[in-house]
Order: sequence, then C-alpha cells, then structure tokens
Amino acid sequence: MDCLSTLQTGRPWPLGAEWDGAGINFAVFSAHAQGMDLCLFDASGTHELSCTPLPGHSHDVWHGYLPDAVPGLIYGLRAHGPWRPDRGHRFNPYKLLLDPYARDVVGRFDWRDEHFGADHRHAGHMDMHDNGVHALKARVVADRFDWEGDRHLYTPLAATVLYEVHVKGFTKRHPGVPEPLRGSFAGLGSDASIAHLQRLGVTAVNLLPVHLHVDEQRLRKLGLTNYWGYNTLGFFCPEPGLASGANG
Repeated sequence: MDCLSTLQTGRPWPLGAEWDGAGINFAVFSAHAQGMDLCLFDASGTHELSCTPLPGHSHDVWHGYLPDAVPGLIYGLRAHGPWRPDRGHRFNPYKLLLDPYARDVVGRFDWRDEHFGADHRHAGHMDMHDNGVHALKARVVADRFDWEGDRHLYTPLAATVLYEVHVKGFTKRHPGVPEPLRGSFAGLGSDASIAHLQRLGVTAVNLLPVHLHVDEQRLRKLGLTNYWGYNTLGFFCPEPGLASGANG
C-alpha cells in the first residue's frame, strides 16, 4: 500500500485510529507539534514500510484518512517540532511514538538507550538514534462487539455496593478460580468469582489499574515488576499480562 499517494485529509475525531468499514481515520492531539507523521509497519512490527505526514490539522489535532485500510494495520507516529528542553519541548522525529489512544499494542517494551529523546551523556542535546525497530506500535482494531442482548443493570446509587478489586491478586488467591484462569480477566469472570461477589452483596466492581503499563527502569534492573500497574503506558489498551494464559 502506497500511503504517500492515498492518504487523505480525514477528520479530527474521534482521537486514535477508527475503521469505518471503508478505511481508517487517524487523529492525534498535539498543541505544539509542527508536523505529525503516520508510519506504517509490516505484520511483524519491525520493518517500517512508509512514513507520511498527516495532511489534516484542525485545532491542535493532526489527522488523515487511509482508504481501503483494514483492522490489523500496525502503525506508529513521529512528531516534529522544537527541541527546547528548557521550555518543555522535546520533539524528536527519530523516536517512534505510540498512539495514546491505541486499543491494541504490538511488542514488548525494553529499557533501551534508543528510546530516550535526549542524549544520555548530554541531556540538552537530541539523541538521533532511531528507535523504530524496538518501539511499541499500535494495531488497529475493529471497534465493534456483539453484546448478545446484555443490558446495563441500572442499579440505583443508594442500592449500589461498590467493591474495589485487583484482578490479579483477587483471582490468584481465590481457591475456587480454576488454576488456568488465576491472575486473569477470565478468572474474575469465572463462576467462583461471580458467586463470591454475589454472596457479599456486591453490585458493581471498581477495578484497580487494568490498562497497559510499563515496569519502571529501576524495578526491571532489580528483577522486579510493578504489581499494582500504576505506571500507565496506554489508557485504552488492556494489560496483556492479565489475559488468561499470560505468563506471570
């Protein structure tokens, strides 16, 4: 696909990547960027196939529309703008950026020198090593789901019993959750978990962080992980480590 010749202006909403059945619209916010590139990758997410400026710019949102593109497309962003760390501006087009509205993320994050925007020896200077091969990328999803007739419960607030729960901890420790499902979303939805919550009189659950997060560099060096998940990398992407069958 020749992105350079087919990318259209598109629209500034919704933010992120949206497939409408005929193509994909991309929209990303930046108040200070002077340009935003859409970079497409092969199915492995390692080879950059094209990198094209988003042609639309409306009220601090950069946008473009790619006809005939379908879910499964892997992409990243490169932002152009001032390199002025003294003023809070650290635009570096050598660094591939993850769409903050990504619903599905490809790759595993490792703390590599290439990911840092500034030269580690001279913090005031831009680092010009390209991180595209190793950077996390977004994968476009078809944002449609068949709820099969499920409806909101509409429990009155006065009758609501809200239970705050950590998905991994709760399902790891509950003896009734099947072993293969412990530590996962599926474990929380298991018969044993639902029955337990119902016995407590719970009407709604408030999940502690379940979105994509990254383990801090210091923890990784110590061989540790961020158990609670309070270091968000993508607010709209579920944490893969909470999927049934995931390691850990």
